[in-house]
Formats: sequence, structure tokens, C-alpha cells
Amino acid sequence: MRPSVFFLLAFAGAAVLLRAEPPAHAPTGWERVNVAPMKTSIYVGSVTLSTQTFERHGSTLSTTYEAKVFPWFFWGETGRITITLADAELAHLAKGETAEFTGEAFNHKNKPRHVSGRAQPVDSTSGKMKIRIKVDDLELIFNGTYHFDETAK
Repeated sequence: MRPSVFFLLAFAGAAVLLRAEPPAHAPTGWERVNVAPMKTSIYVGSVTLSTQTFERHGSTLSTTYEAKVFPWFFWGETGRITITLADAELAHLAKGETAEFTGEAFNHKNKPRHVSGRAQPVDSTSGKMKIRIKVDDLELIFNGTYHFDETAK
């Protein structure tokens, strides 16, 4: 009696799964990320970006932000920001490699902002980062630092 095609395909699929690498997982303790306030220059002024602690939910990190514009304080805004950083990218950080991320922000008037950037580790729990935020037809570029908060929630 000849084995069925289904049996052969099922056996081959099981063999491939057994040989596959286990999925990359985020290191423990990396559920909260603190980002130091960052500042960038604009035409005759500056913008300071401050965030609360980012909380990890799956492959996203979310928090609220405040942008203060000097000297035009009335251009300042608050809102929420979400960054997508998959387990594979966290694994890059754990290995000391640069990780890329994207995200979005919505200001207090619910106006969207496109976010992108990269994180470059300095050690196992902290590093440097560059964040680009698209505001209307202007791109703001912030350079700063991050630190994974290893304390419990």
C-alpha cells in the first residue's frame, strides 16, 4: 500500500517545523522605556519634545507626549504616540545592533503625525535614538537617549 500524498506533505511540513529556529522574543524587563526630553531647532526657535514612560503592548510602545515651541508657545501641542518595535527589532537591540521603527502620533486635535526612527544601543539597557516626526510639510528631527525601565509596573 502506497502512502497518500497528504501523509507525505504532512510529514515534510512537520520536519520543516522541527528544524525551524524558535521565534525571537523580547528580553524580559523591556516592557517600559523611558526617553529623555529632546530638543530640535526650527526657524528662529526650537521645539522640545517630552514623553511619559512608553508601555509595551505586543509589538507597540505607547505613551503621551508634549511638544513645546519656543518662542511661539501657541504652536505647542500634546497628544499620544505609538511606536511599532517588533520582537525581531528588540532582538537586534539585545545583540547591540541598531533597530528601525515606525509609528504614528495624534495631537490633542486628533491630527495625525507620521513617526519613524532608529535606536542604537550603547549597552544592554540604554542607547541613543533619532526620531523623525512629520508635522504638516515640516519634518522635525530629534536626537536623544532611551533607557529600558527594568522596574516592575
